[in-house]
Amino acid sequence: MRTAPAGRAGAYATGATPSAPASQTLSRGIRALEILADTPDGLTTAEIAGALDVHRSIAYRILRTLEEHSLVVRDAGGRFQAGPGLANLARGVAPRLQTAALPELTAVASELQMTAFIAVLDRHHCVTLVAVEPPHGEGTLVQRPGSRHPFDAGAPGIAIQSALTEAHWQRLAPGSPYREEARIAAATGYAVSQDEVIPGVSSVAAPIHVRGRLPAALAVVYLRSDRPVEAIGARVAAAARAVGSVL
Repeated sequence: MRTAPAGRAGAYATGATPSAPASQTLSRGIRALEILADTPDGLTTAEIAGALDVHRSIAYRILRTLEEHSLVVRDAGGRFQAGPGLANLARGVAPRLQTAALPELTAVASELQMTAFIAVLDRHHCVTLVAVEPPHGEGTLVQRPGSRHPFDAGAPGIAIQSALTEAHWQRLAPGSPYREEARIAAATGYAVSQDEVIPGVSSVAAPIHVRGRLPAALAVVYLRSDRPVEAIGARVAAAARAVGSVL
């Protein structure tokens, strides 16, 4: 059975003072896109209105505007889903990182029979940038691009943190602890987590050093494996180094 980790929206600006959105309408539109991106079967106008806590007419105007830009599409039953315009926008996010990572992600997914993905830091969340499922993926986990989880839970966040000095981390996220697991990952070259994001799910991740930007992480996610975690970690770390060398 294939399981898709649920994305969780909401974060605060790292190193910035939280403030009210400059445009309430724009904020609602972005929130609608986040909700639809986490709902593969789509939602009705009424369901979106409920999620946004607005009147149905307001939700409909937002959705119609997004539909005009192909950011959402409507099926025959009137349910809205994420549209192809989002794919065009996604290609513009760290394009060099995506291009460099895809061959390595494909190789890792095939060899380990696990979903492999790139995670980046978005404020205090880790967000999946691109993912590759194994060719024979029955029983593997789906990691959708755009899915997110809190930065302080899971191997990708630990791996990213391990590539930063503690001083840099404190400047980036004042008051947020530097995890002991990140110190271990800095020594081993990879991070490990189990049950932190989803019960029963394990992840192994290694940092990717990107010149002029915060580090990213190359990770795999899986339910169970006969391979020792050291072997998985070594393969993931080698792939992360390969991506970093291209960048």
